[in-house]
Amino acid sequence: MPSSTPMAVVEADDASWQEYQDLTVRAYGHQVEDLTRLRPHADARVAVRDGRVIGGGLALAVPQFFGGRPVPGACLAGGCIAPEARGSRLWSTLLEERLRPLREQGAVVATAWTASTGYGHRMGWAAPTQVYSWTVPTDDLRGIGDGSRFDIIHGADEQTRKQQEVLAGDWNGPWQRPSWWATWQQAEHPGMTRYRFALPGRTPDGLLAIAFDRDRAGSRRLIVHDFWAATAEAATAMLGFLGSHHSRIPTVMFQRTALPPIPLLQTHLRRAGAASATSWHPWMLRILDVAEAVRRRGWPEDLDLTLPLALRSHGGDSSPAPMVLRITAGTADLTRHPGARRPELVLTLRQFAHWYAGGYRTPSAALLDGVHGEPCSVAQFVRATADREPWMPEYF
Repeated sequence: MPSSTPMAVVEADDASWQEYQDLTVRAYGHQVEDLTRLRPHADARVAVRDGRVIGGGLALAVPQFFGGRPVPGACLAGGCIAPEARGSRLWSTLLEERLRPLREQGAVVATAWTASTGYGHRMGWAAPTQVYSWTVPTDDLRGIGDGSRFDIIHGADEQTRKQQEVLAGDWNGPWQRPSWWATWQQAEHPGMTRYRFALPGRTPDGLLAIAFDRDRAGSRRLIVHDFWAATAEAATAMLGFLGSHHSRIPTVMFQRTALPPIPLLQTHLRRAGAASATSWHPWMLRILDVAEAVRRRGWPEDLDLTLPLALRSHGGDSSPAPMVLRITAGTADLTRHPGARRPELVLTLRQFAHWYAGGYRTPSAALLDGVHGEPCSVAQFVRATADREPWMPEYF
């Protein structure tokens, strides 16, 4: 029988964090080494009941790009509840308590990778895009593009970091990578090698990070961890460079965060079906402060929109508060407006998060997901965030 003693969520000290790390082995079935690597950069919380740690996790204060601007974010990592304590609705309380310190620091969006998508949906989290890893025979990447015009330079520099940040702003969701990101990734993936692809005298048009391991059959394979391309020419040059490893490496795998959600491989491979896809659990987004998230985000400069709408909580408010969304000249605000005319749109907080990330590519997608409104209003609404696609290139 579950204990009736209340659960307390507190900041972790060294002893309680070690107890939590031991707990994660029981919960995940393996050691979670990132708990040690990320703790110096995170807010660490544990859930305690009857003097025992029964859950916990990390929260990272990392801005994320939406609409081309960095938005203060809270990225949740390494969280779990002890197997024997599950099923008593503790997870939602633990989530709120893990987010609270970062909300107090100004976070207005929250992101997590989770397999519990149904539970997340009920709590107002959205999964704005599907996530796949791709595996392709190395030989099928040969000759995709002529990279002879590019200087291929081993290693990264400050210019590489700046260019990655510029390219990250072209998508909804990527981190504005903090100073500790590269060191963390190198520890996470020992032997990872970085390359930059640049036309002579130009800033890099392509950034690539790769490592090597073995597949289940014991054969060598190349793992792509980072794939950033500013142009189609750079993208094909990078694919061709990966193909140049064909003599010793039979397979290239693009890990779940490596490729943006566009048909890059399908467009360039000569053989239909050469690439195989593996679906992964998605990253999920929640809006912590809708008004501030709208204000901090970037918006299309040519958009001029005033739209009355109503937001329902995940509990399903019977009378959601009327609001007005105004977007003009690249800025926006969302304000409560009790005297506003009848809402043209009614949507849930989950649907709002999905829209915020650019997850609705068409009005039909929004309507089929349950957004209520006239098609013309839904079309205007979707256009506001459809200029950038959702992509999470960081796994944490």
